Amino acid sequence: MSTENMLLALHRTLHKLRVLLIDRNAPARESLRIMLSTLGITSIQGAANASDVVRQVKNAHFDIIISEFMLDDARDGQQLLEELRMAKYIPLSTVYMIVTSERSFTNVVALAELAPDDYLIKPLTPEQMQPRLIHAIYKKHILKKIYARLEEENLPEALVACDRVIQQYPAFALEAQRHKGSILLKLRLFPEAEKLYQQVIAENDPPWAKMGIVIALKEQGKLKEATLLALKLLEQAPQFLAIHDFLASIYTQEGNLPKAQEILQKAAESSPNNTIRQRIMGDVAMQNNDLTLAQKAFGKVIERSRGSTLRSMDDFSNLARVYIAKDDVASSRKLMGDLKREFRGNATAELIALTNEVLCLKNEGANTQAQTLLDEALTLKEQLSDEVLSAKQTTDLALACLKLGKNEEGEAFIRQVAAENFENQSVLAQIERVFQQTHSEENGKAILFSIQEEIKAIELQSEQASQKGNWAENAHLLMNAVQKVPSAAFLIKAAFAIFTLLDHKGWDHDLASQAIHYLQRVKKKDPHNAKLPSVFALYAMVAKKYGVATQLTL
Repeated sequence: MSTENMLLALHRTLHKLRVLLIDRNAPARESLRIMLSTLGITSIQGAANASDVVRQVKNAHFDIIISEFMLDDARDGQQLLEELRMAKYIPLSTVYMIVTSERSFTNVVALAELAPDDYLIKPLTPEQMQPRLIHAIYKKHILKKIYARLEEENLPEALVACDRVIQQYPAFALEAQRHKGSILLKLRLFPEAEKLYQQVIAENDPPWAKMGIVIALKEQGKLKEATLLALKLLEQAPQFLAIHDFLASIYTQEGNLPKAQEILQKAAESSPNNTIRQRIMGDVAMQNNDLTLAQKAFGKVIERSRGSTLRSMDDFSNLARVYIAKDDVASSRKLMGDLKREFRGNATAELIALTNEVLCLKNEGANTQAQTLLDEALTLKEQLSDEVLSAKQTTDLALACLKLGKNEEGEAFIRQVAAENFENQSVLAQIERVFQQTHSEENGKAILFSIQEEIKAIELQSEQASQKGNWAENAHLLMNAVQKVPSAAFLIKAAFAIFTLLDHKGWDHDLASQAIHYLQRVKKKDPHNAKLPSVFALYAMVAKKYGVATQLTL
């Protein structure tokens, strides 16, 4: 479809669009404003830095955001895009374009990873910008119902919207198929997703479709087949960095940590500013005892998140842990000082800093002082909710207890963390390091083994009840399990079992409220849990079946 025809289709809506222009230079914003005005777009706001952008998008809806890559505060356009999307400050329907003079491969790949609607290279002329902007606006216009259903977390209706676009708008069918495949994976309809991706590959062969097949195969238990296809895709499209992340996760699960680290480093060379990958790489490096790389990766995360609303106390803990492992207590203390200043008045930050200081003092041999501060930390922990610390921060506190002879308290923390994170290899690896550092490997193995056996027994009983159609028995079994092991995995299983019971036996307000509470806890513990969307879809379906309004969105 030509730009002229797209303009004709959009002529009634362009003047209604709200635009935010982000550039530290006012003349540059004015130049863009003039270019946009020739299209009839007049509702235009400006911002000079990321902080101003966050403030504006929280208070108003923007249909288009055009951002300069280099901003005048601690963030750049790439970080800003990551923040706006992850924090859900902008809807999927917002056109986001980045303007940059950077032509280097690294930054182009980095921008592509975050998938802006387009990036434009300076110097920018109206002839360059306008056709690409019109195309981006028109694409959002065609896909708007898909975006709307996704924003509502109504995945079944989002599939219907995808099919409608595929049938009616062939020019955008590939984009709709990409969304459809992603939705099918979220709904855990893996055979259907595999079939769709095979159809896409037969016609277009994009790397993302092959990646989709890799994920679908893995989730169907065909790990060897998935890995071989992933390795083949890595050869064919090495710039498609998601395949690096997938292979790294497989190597980590297999215990091949050097290989996992190697492939993550290759991805980081192409896109060094991806904070999620840097966190994973730092963690794998820590497991490999490559403290230099771990320090570099975790340091990069803290550097890149400066000034962002996505700033995490866990990032400080990760780096502080590396410094202590390197016997660099001075750097660890300085970092904790930064944490306390940045999160002034926050009791969790105070507890993290106290725990870190205990470990620093223990390293220095100041046992008496360390013991006094540990008592303070444990008293503060009792005053706070159970989930105030992350799993790894709680493990740090357990390490401090075990190093100072408070074995009962330390082992209790370890049991809690291991039970709640029995599917998290990274957390389990940290627990194993704790027992190594306290020379109690055999005791640690016994503790982890007993927890794993208890969990296996619960899962076996649940599977048997489900196979027999004993929906009530399965739901109550898992609800009791959650009381003992409030892990994200069991919370998800319990919620799914409850909604399955309601689907077969009828709506029960109290049971539904309990399941919703479980899902809320998962959102808090693990907001990106891959199984959440499918359970939420079941909840929405059962609620609709009985004419009940849903009370939860993801």
